[in-house]
Amino acid sequence: MQTQLRHNPSFTVARCYLAAGEPLRVEGGAMIAHSAGVELESKAQGGMMAGLKRSVLGGGSFFVTTFRAPPQGGWVDVAGVLPGDTVSIDVTPQEPFFLRRGSWIANSSGVQIDTQWGGMANLFGGEGGFGFRASGQGEALVSIYGAVDVMDLEAGESVTIDTGHVVAYALNVRFQMRRAVRGRSIQSLKSGEGWVFDFFGPGRVLLQSRNPEAFTQWVSETSPGEQPREGIGGLGGLFK
Repeated sequence: MQTQLRHNPSFTVARCYLAAGEPLRVEGGAMIAHSAGVELESKAQGGMMAGLKRSVLGGGSFFVTTFRAPPQGGWVDVAGVLPGDTVSIDVTPQEPFFLRRGSWIANSSGVQIDTQWGGMANLFGGEGGFGFRASGQGEALVSIYGAVDVMDLEAGESVTIDTGHVVAYALNVRFQMRRAVRGRSIQSLKSGEGWVFDFFGPGRVLLQSRNPEAFTQWVSETSPGEQPREGIGGLGGLFK
C-alpha cells in the first residue's frame, strides 16, 4: 500500500493505492470513494466479541470493511470524522503503537488492530481506558483533530502533554499520568489543565493541536438547549 495525503492539514483525505488483490481494512464509515472494480466486504473482524470490544471499548465501529483491489490495482479514499490532519504510522514488530480511542481509520494488510487496555492513566485522564493496539508490519492511518506534531524522544528525554492532545505513542515509551500542578488538585483544576502525561524516551509520541473532549464540552455549554448553571457567577433563577 502507498498513501497520498490531500487537502491537508485541515480536511485531509488519505488516498490508499493498492496493488492487484491487495486488501485494506477500513473503519466503518471512513470511506469517501474508491476506484472502479474495488470490492468490499463488511464483517465483525475477529468475530462478534471482537466487534463488541472494538465498538464499546475502543470507540470504533462494530463492523470493519475490507476493500480489495481488482487485478489492475486500485485506490480507496478515507478520512476521519473531525476536521484536521491524517497521519500514516509505520508499524513494525519491534515498535507496535497504542492508538487513542476513536482515532484509527484504516490499516494495510500486514497490521493487526486489536482493542487494548491503555491503563488507568488513560481512563482517569479523560481518554477512556481502552484504545487500539496496532502491531505487525505495515501502515496504520489515524485521524487528527487539528494539526499533528510528531515527537521522537531520545533516551533520557521527557515531555509533558495534556491528556486530550495525545493521539498515539509507541508502546516502548514509558509514561505516567499526574495532576498538572504536582500534588495539588485545586491548583490543577484552576489552571484549566487537570491531568497531564509525562512521556520518557526513547520512542515516538503523536500529538494533535486540538482537544476533542474540550470541543465537546464547549458545544454542550453553548448549545441553545443548555440551561443556565447555578452557582458562583450564575444567573440561573433570576429569569424564572
